[in-house]
Amino acid sequence: MTAALTTADVACLFRELANAVAQARDELCRLDGVIGDADHGIAMEQGFAAASQAIEALPAQATLADQLNAAAKGFLNAVGASSGPLYATAFMRAAKVAGARHELLLNEAPGLIVAMAEGIRSRGRAEIGEKTMVDAWAPAAAAIEQGMADGLPVREIMTRAGEAATAGAESTIAMVATKGRSSRLGERSIGHVDPGAASAAMVLNVIAENWRRHDTD
Repeated sequence: MTAALTTADVACLFRELANAVAQARDELCRLDGVIGDADHGIAMEQGFAAASQAIEALPAQATLADQLNAAAKGFLNAVGASSGPLYATAFMRAAKVAGARHELLLNEAPGLIVAMAEGIRSRGRAEIGEKTMVDAWAPAAAAIEQGMADGLPVREIMTRAGEAATAGAESTIAMVATKGRSSRLGERSIGHVDPGAASAAMVLNVIAENWRRHDTD
């Protein structure tokens, strides 16, 4: 039997994301305090909590697209900072891929990450090397596209995606920030990880672990 990702699974995933982000709130705020406004952890906690709650409030017949669009609206309403529109766009792009279905094959699920990464990149008008969350999302998406092209199992694809996201976040330590508030620091931003990339890597690894558990074939 081919593994699938159902609406119940998506609701569970968002609960896991909300819990993980809440636990990391203080560390994310600490990282942001070095080169930003020290509120990134709070924003992410509020955003993912709102996204999860929005999904929980949907009727039982809600589709995958309904869930992801609800998550987008919830996140955006909760977070006015830059991460709000970025994650809202990511979830809306994923909703388009998921469609009006109540489940999708697990081997299709990594494509949601690719759509999310492209949404974040285009909405933020950022590229790799600018010390933003794109430095985690884009490598993860590239790893997924390569893994899918090579016909790898989902568990291996998501392991590579998580590793690529983590490495991407760590790579921001050596970068000069050119986007957002941290860009005001110029060269002084070197030596510090970008908090948006750090939280993105965490989110991607939570998703990766969740989907690996589903890949039992």
